[in-house]
Amino acid sequence: MISRIKTMAKAYADEFIAVRHHLHAHPELSFEERETSAFIQEKLSSWGITFEVMAETGVVALIKGKNPDKKIVALRADMDALPIQEENKVSYCSTKPGIMHACGHDVHTSCLLGAAKMLNETKEDWEGTVKLIFQPGEEKNPGGASLMIKAGVLENPAPQKVYALHVHPGMEAGTFSFRGGMVMASADEIYITIKCKGGHAAAPHLTADSILIASHLVISLQQIISRNNNPFNPSVLSITAINGGNVTNVIPSEVKLMGTFRAMNEEWRFAAHELIKKHTHELVTMMGAEAEIKIDVGYPFVLNDEQVSAEARKLAEVYAGVENVSETELRMGAEDFAYYSHRIPGCFFRLGAGNKAKGITSNVHTPTFDIDESAIEHGIGMMVWLAING
Repeated sequence: MISRIKTMAKAYADEFIAVRHHLHAHPELSFEERETSAFIQEKLSSWGITFEVMAETGVVALIKGKNPDKKIVALRADMDALPIQEENKVSYCSTKPGIMHACGHDVHTSCLLGAAKMLNETKEDWEGTVKLIFQPGEEKNPGGASLMIKAGVLENPAPQKVYALHVHPGMEAGTFSFRGGMVMASADEIYITIKCKGGHAAAPHLTADSILIASHLVISLQQIISRNNNPFNPSVLSITAINGGNVTNVIPSEVKLMGTFRAMNEEWRFAAHELIKKHTHELVTMMGAEAEIKIDVGYPFVLNDEQVSAEARKLAEVYAGVENVSETELRMGAEDFAYYSHRIPGCFFRLGAGNKAKGITSNVHTPTFDIDESAIEHGIGMMVWLAING
């Protein structure tokens, strides 16, 4: 079966590279993936694969092999893009100003569509049922995964395990990486507004200096987090935006800050939220202003099932060769795949997509991100291989 999967994946590679080009040229932001969803539905229909729509734009399909009740495995791909202006000079460049598939979700969707076609054509040769999950909104709270779960994606039938891949330009195309246990961090969004009456820049004693307060707050929040956290417990707080004022001689009445907090321990995560809130209110009040703070609780940490991940790695070594499979390092990035993996055993693995020799090295979430498209053939094959053997 392994040679058949590799032969089919190679034969279909050009078809799904073309699919990727279409998706890349027509990106859609989180929870706006209507054209993408329609494109996926059209492809599935053309192959005779039944599906249903969930959470407005999500698509869920079932492919039944022999003895369909023997096992049920889910494969998931996300399909939203980012608000980034693409700088690549390629024939399939984004046609939508300010929107780009800069995280590779076009690749993920193309790989899952390729896997769907191959699984459907070989369903007389494997046992069980494969549930295909094309999911919206991975890049934006509350995460499309949470909405898909609420809509019943893990029911009727209920999968026993779930797999998902993610492209990584830091790994060469044709390679994969796996890790059991914690893989990625939780992610929460922080919004702070500092308010005072404002005033003339030459008379700061007549008001509170909102800019100065914001500056103190940014620095002191770093100390509050680092001094209260066990240094062996990974977490990071980053204030990523300060907005306030627009002239040289006015102290603004309002300054807004935004940032993110990442953690790999749920107890510390929520304890840190309270520290951030308490310190913000106390410092801002002490300096003569008022503070409003909102912490938008996002995705939990990604937890890969140890056994499922170990088995997946062994299967990958058989399929791709031991020399092409490595261990994923811990990362403070976040992924809403976490919602699935906290409900059922899951394995979130990486697909190498870079090519140093060709200069394909730009990281995800950058305007020059791209992939070595031979990764699509490898991604399709690995998804099929794990689905029928996992």
